[in-house]
Amino acid sequence: MKKKFNYLIVLFSFNLFAQEIDCKVIVNSNLVDQTNQKIFKTLEKSLSEFINTNVWTDKKRLVEEKTSCSLIINLTNYSSSNFQGTFQIQVQRPIFNSNYDSPILNLLDKDISFSYQEFQPLFFNSSIYESNLISLISYYIYIILGLEADSLKINSGTIYYNKALKILNLAQQNNYKGWNQIDGNRNRFWLIDSLLSNTYFEFRTILYSYHRQGLDIMIEDPVLAKNNILKSLMLFEDLHSRRPDSYLIKTFFDAKSNEIVDIFSNGPKVKLSKAIKTLNKVAPFFGAEWKKINY
Repeated sequence: MKKKFNYLIVLFSFNLFAQEIDCKVIVNSNLVDQTNQKIFKTLEKSLSEFINTNVWTDKKRLVEEKTSCSLIINLTNYSSSNFQGTFQIQVQRPIFNSNYDSPILNLLDKDISFSYQEFQPLFFNSSIYESNLISLISYYIYIILGLEADSLKINSGTIYYNKALKILNLAQQNNYKGWNQIDGNRNRFWLIDSLLSNTYFEFRTILYSYHRQGLDIMIEDPVLAKNNILKSLMLFEDLHSRRPDSYLIKTFFDAKSNEIVDIFSNGPKVKLSKAIKTLNKVAPFFGAEWKKINY
């Protein structure tokens, strides 16, 4: 009887805990002149299994605590197992005491190229470079985990950003674009460099205060939550004064602009005039969105 009881505990634990990522992968080949679509479906399935079944951290999570994300690969060229296209990555974070998921990343990587043979096994080894496809996926997984961690506990994403940096350093030894600083001013190099740089320290503070001290208490005290969100957004002033064209600022508002409009257009009102000026100053590229805020 004791053995049976222990066995049931093991089964229960297996079902209760799960890997960290719940990612929907879509491979869009509409722009590729290829009659045989099987290779693209195989790639889609292989990437989905690789992301969702791999163990990326040493932390156990409940099934409902998985990080929810989507990866859309829009292919523009395919020839002899060589792929080119873009990555569209969207990530959501659950908000405490609600059924709402808040977007924390909405990023487009335009410099994607990799090789893949149909049914090729995908394995991640943090110590060696396996392929550009493995490097791309694992790099962004750790960026995602780092952003989510920073939104839950201040500066707790460093361990994941360092893993992403290690992947970048290994990938730089090859000839694929997007891993080096000379490949442009908004790429994988500059993203992780900025996240780990003291120059942009406010960004990670904003991630925490916006989510943990703002959205996570919205149900309990919406006025306090909104004011805390306003305080977090005001921190962009100093960051903008040092780096007015910061990749991180653009990345934040790519994910958050619609949400910010919704937060301050509904529910109890708070003083917004100063915040609107700040938003137009630090994120003028979303000026049309800020005009939608009903205050």
